[in-house]
Amino acid sequence: MSFQVFGIPVSRGVAIGRAVLVASSRIDVAHYFIAADQVDAEIARASSARDEVAAELTTLKAELPDDAPHELAALLDVHLMLLHDDALVGATRQWIVERHYNAEWALSAQLEVLARQFDEMEDDYLRERKADLEQVVERVLGALAREQGRDPRDAASVSQRDFAGEDPLLLVATDIAPADMMQFKRSVFRGFITDIGGKTSHTAIVARSMGIPAVVGTREASRLIRQDDWVIIDGDAGAVIVDPSPIVLEEYRFRQRQSELENARLARLRHKPAVTLDGEAIELHANIEQPADAVAALEAGATGVGLFRSEFLFMNREGELPSEEEQFQAYKAAVEAMHGMPVTIRTVDVGADKPLDRLTINELRHEHVLNPAMGLRAIRWSLAEPAMFRQQLRAIYRASAFGKVRLLIPMVAHLGEVRQIHEAMKRVQQQLSDAGHAYTDMELGVMIEIPAAAVMLPLLLRYVDFVSIGTNDLIQYTLAIDRADEAVAHLYDPWHPAVLHLLAGTIEQARLAGKSVSVCGEMAGDPAFTDLLLAMGLRSFSMHPAQIPSVKQRVLRADARRLSHALAQVLLSEDPRQTAELAFANLGAATGPVQ
Repeated sequence: MSFQVFGIPVSRGVAIGRAVLVASSRIDVAHYFIAADQVDAEIARASSARDEVAAELTTLKAELPDDAPHELAALLDVHLMLLHDDALVGATRQWIVERHYNAEWALSAQLEVLARQFDEMEDDYLRERKADLEQVVERVLGALAREQGRDPRDAASVSQRDFAGEDPLLLVATDIAPADMMQFKRSVFRGFITDIGGKTSHTAIVARSMGIPAVVGTREASRLIRQDDWVIIDGDAGAVIVDPSPIVLEEYRFRQRQSELENARLARLRHKPAVTLDGEAIELHANIEQPADAVAALEAGATGVGLFRSEFLFMNREGELPSEEEQFQAYKAAVEAMHGMPVTIRTVDVGADKPLDRLTINELRHEHVLNPAMGLRAIRWSLAEPAMFRQQLRAIYRASAFGKVRLLIPMVAHLGEVRQIHEAMKRVQQQLSDAGHAYTDMELGVMIEIPAAAVMLPLLLRYVDFVSIGTNDLIQYTLAIDRADEAVAHLYDPWHPAVLHLLAGTIEQARLAGKSVSVCGEMAGDPAFTDLLLAMGLRSFSMHPAQIPSVKQRVLRADARRLSHALAQVLLSEDPRQTAELAFANLGAATGPVQ
């Protein structure tokens, strides 16, 4: 029976495919695909874990005292029976063979299927056996977690070719952790659906970077949608259609074809310089998360990397931080891939919606933070771990010998922090000189994402060479809204007058001081804000590569000088969005295709 679920549209387009549910568990479960030649080994892992649990239960039963209640022995027999039931064992094996799930994911996926079957049983006794099944599965997951000496990332890179001939897949989850998103980023999914999240949650950002449709904040999608249901994601309307009728399916397939044609047309703008109608040259840089992303940046026509999010080198590492050499090689690869174009590397920005894995966070005394968005994160974390910070700085400086590198510091709010950064940079330069490593002087920039930094910008500009505005956090902190919380997601408003005044003031002050300024948050990649940012005087945008063509098209149609004349009207308005739409509507040139 067809039905719809609605959420927050965060990445445009239409995706059609079968649902893949990532079930939640009381035990953290790694989700990754294995390669075809690792299927047998993964089945062996699952079998070994099951045998270990069976041995534990058998031993427990044998060691029961004579006066133990009969029900206890009977309960252990039930657990042993469930452990060897083909509905669990055989189906788990099938997920591994057919979908190439890792053992943990396959087991939790089958638990989700069986749990729903138990919920639908009329008999109370049978329905209550679901708790026994959950306990058995979590014992097996615990056994898998205790396995030593295996790095799941070795098996995580699986391409669409491994699923040739199968239906397209859509990922459905309560939420998707950043670590899992990095595993899924280059895999087979055509779209994402989550119960929680907002427009700038990590799931939303990565979905946009991949150029695939996504709907978040649906609240109950993972409960209502079943494994292998046919699903349509309408990334424009924020709608999820489950088990669509043939007529609806054909309508959305037509929209898919139209979208593909539009993308092909935009791709022709790749080599066209981004220059406004009045002759203003605009920098369209790319945000990247891994060195390999530089290829997509070049293919999209980026003129540099405006934000290399280095924290993703620190994720999925089971508690081990990357070495200086490993970081150096990653930064060097990105710099060389850009062939002389500038690469701005941001120092590690962990915390809030981008935690490291549990072991690392425990080691860094992060385990009980009530509000991680305002806790020990970003530059605060780096300055609290000076050895780690200097190690990262050394790696970035060494990479600077291979191209134009700029250093960007996140979440700065105090002059004292900037002074400590300068001291660390001087110490690192001396260390590299003593060790005989080549490096060059780098421009130092800070991110403007805390309102305090925007207010005190004239002071900060005395100590830095450039600024980059992180609109995602700037909006979050200005409006006191957790941007990952769907309960308040409707209050997250980039058009809020306070946000616009901070943006306009930051851009103006930086330009008056002769310092370069860019926007690297989500507003930079949203064509709805291109005219506004141009009107404010912004000439450098940084966004996910997939967003560059549509923003470039908007730039090519804009007259920056005429747009600037309407800015005051927008900033004074009670409804800036509506005023901007009306004021900017006729200030560009032709609205037809730009060739």
